[in-house]
Amino acid sequence: MSGNNVHSHTITALVQDRPGVLTRIASMFRRRGFNIASLAVGKSEQAQLSRMTFVVDSDSDDIVEQVTKQLHKIIEVVKVSDLSKEDIVARELALVKVRAQTASARSEIIQVVELFRAKIVDVAADSVAIEVTGDEDKIESILTLLRGFGIVEVMRTGRVAMVRGKKAPLKTGEAKSRASTRGG
Repeated sequence: MSGNNVHSHTITALVQDRPGVLTRIASMFRRRGFNIASLAVGKSEQAQLSRMTFVVDSDSDDIVEQVTKQLHKIIEVVKVSDLSKEDIVARELALVKVRAQTASARSEIIQVVELFRAKIVDVAADSVAIEVTGDEDKIESILTLLRGFGIVEVMRTGRVAMVRGKKAPLKTGEAKSRASTRGG
């Protein structure tokens, strides 16, 4: 990849909630040489199905097309959607532990937290844990400001995303039908 035209592509997959599915999907990415920039997995609104959100950085739409084609080949994958060209709502969550050894440092950290509409979720004698939710730029911006205090630890989720409005990537009945024809 050239690096100049690299874009983040958001891909979601509705998969059967079974042991080993994540391993099969990760193995496919590894075998094909695709890098997963971020991954978030959780139960969906449909029983026995989970939704995975992948972010793949690529300078080529061909790579994204290959990823979606390869995902479709995995039997437990019910539906794949490339959200890259859709109007989406996307968020990440980060937990950030920051050094806060003085009263003035704590006061400044609180100001940063308020500015970003984040939350303090834990306070210790020499540190503060912060929860921040937003798009990737918001997370990066608060991390930049908090580095000045000394970041002890950061834990970030991957991007989660959905198409804006009423459009759903897959209707409930359609998902059940596909899952049953694929061994669900």
